[in-house]
Amino acid sequence: VQLQASGGGLVHPGGSLRLSCATSGFNQDYYAIGWFRQAPGKEREGVSCIAAANLGSYYKDSVKGRFTISRDNAKNMVYLEMSSLKPEDTAVYYCARGTYGGRFCDEMDFWGKGTQVTVSS
Repeated sequence: VQLQASGGGLVHPGGSLRLSCATSGFNQDYYAIGWFRQAPGKEREGVSCIAAANLGSYYKDSVKGRFTISRDNAKNMVYLEMSSLKPEDTAVYYCARGTYGGRFCDEMDFWGKGTQVTVSS
């Protein structure tokens, strides 16, 4: 089982980025997949989660309306579209696999390496 996040970079406030999570070694449609982030000096936090079989998606309050999670099972990819980015979105972003058939990202068993997102003028 592997997950690999990519697509981070430096962007100005108000800008957009699309993060990608490439999955392998399992059928991602059967699992919840989540995006998490960790800013310097802060604990890791959940950002968004897409349930198994697309049975719902969930967002941290501070990103609602700005971030969109989606999955392309044919390509084994999960995406996080981020817009109206703010400096406080600066963090290392990770994708992770949740439980089989899960609707929520409360127990994650495999994590990918992160990708840095920096929002700065």
